[in-house]
Amino acid sequence: LLQVENELKQLPPHAEVDADIINQVLEEGGRFTSEVVFPLNHSGDREGCRLNQETHEVATPKGFKEAYRQYIDAGWPSLSADPEFGGQGLPVVLNNAFYEMLNSSNQAWTMYPGLSHGAYECLHAHGTPEQKQLYLPRLVSGEWTGTMCLTEPHCGTDLGMLRSKAEPQA
Repeated sequence: LLQVENELKQLPPHAEVDADIINQVLEEGGRFTSEVVFPLNHSGDREGCRLNQETHEVATPKGFKEAYRQYIDAGWPSLSADPEFGGQGLPVVLNNAFYEMLNSSNQAWTMYPGLSHGAYECLHAHGTPEQKQLYLPRLVSGEWTGTMCLTEPHCGTDLGMLRSKAEPQA
């Protein structure tokens, strides 16, 4: 529908990407998300994460850690990243299609690697050479992940602070 193969051929970094490559990546992405990530919805919902108050360590639901290891081993964090930092250099549209599968299969698990691409893009575009060398290879490999740092405890996510409510009207 989007003629993506023809569009990509016009972009020098992606001139070699054809329908076969796109289909292979998406087929494997579909397998990974349906066989590895989707089945974790149940343990994620039932167990959730647990904080050990003494050690300050967080335990993830059963299977989450192993699935992340498989995600790394399969090279998924590097899909559209710059080859200079260990990436595969595939088109971002392919990465986005894979992330649609991840989000659809298990939103809770996908939050683990989900912020890494934003951190990667920010550093890739605006980081110093030293920051890029330190952070990008580790983000691309999946050794490190991105995070969100909220500096205010009430910055828009605390619904308990709301003082309005919906009431039925005639």
